[in-house]
Amino acid sequence: MHFVKAKGILTTSGGGCGMNIYRGCTHGCIYCDARSTCYHMEHPFEDIEVKENAPELLEKALRSKRKRCMVGTGSMCDPYMHCESKLHLMRSCLEVIRRHDFGVAVQTKSDRILEDLDLLKAINESAKTVVQITLTTYDDDLCKILEPQVCNTKRRIEVLEIMQREGIPTVVWLTPILPYINDTEENITSILNECVRVGVKGIIAFGMGLTLREGDREYYYAALDKHFPGLKEKYIREYGYAYELPSPNTPDLIKIFNKVCKENGILYKPDDVFSYINDLPEKYPQISIFDM
Repeated sequence: MHFVKAKGILTTSGGGCGMNIYRGCTHGCIYCDARSTCYHMEHPFEDIEVKENAPELLEKALRSKRKRCMVGTGSMCDPYMHCESKLHLMRSCLEVIRRHDFGVAVQTKSDRILEDLDLLKAINESAKTVVQITLTTYDDDLCKILEPQVCNTKRRIEVLEIMQREGIPTVVWLTPILPYINDTEENITSILNECVRVGVKGIIAFGMGLTLREGDREYYYAALDKHFPGLKEKYIREYGYAYELPSPNTPDLIKIFNKVCKENGILYKPDDVFSYINDLPEKYPQISIFDM
């Protein structure tokens, strides 16, 4: 990793604010869109760029804001990758968010988020916290291939359970769904059943498939050659160099997804989920575990 003095930390989008403390990632997910060359990363992806002055920049930015909002992080690079356990920059930023009574929406695949459970609870008591966890495959052996350097699916479900127990609302990202790999009814149903069991507020699924761009595509295809011999050639025949690669099982999987969410009162339309994530009421009602 290497350290930089950033000039800014917050971007404004969708009614909230976004921040990235780190650039790059060490989780090794074979499908990661953040590897794409369109993001103009000028260093190797695993050589994490650390914005060492992120807490100071965030302090200045929040102090100058006239209206409180949700501060989101993790949409680009996971804030709880390996170096966070040593640097604690995310924790320092959470302390700033709590001090100014802003809300926070954190997206991660890592159980390192539990190291900051005390702050997430404190923010949820004074404003609002939403924890977003990515779940792609219920099979932990497959998870080790798709997301090799981060905790497995079962552990992430435990994180969702812990957040529910503490009254912190959760959202699951059911994406990406990889054609001919995890795009099965058994996989989708198993994940959805766990989402129902642990009481998630919403689930985000952009269709059933994945997207590939230059940089990301090459890394993904190399992983297919290593772990799924012959599958790369099938992708090339069926999708060419398309950006969107929908699963051939999409219609059936979407029916299952919509049905389970509707029957269990789970937000599932992307606009509805994002509205919930970005909304910070003037007075945020606390959630009882009995209401989840």
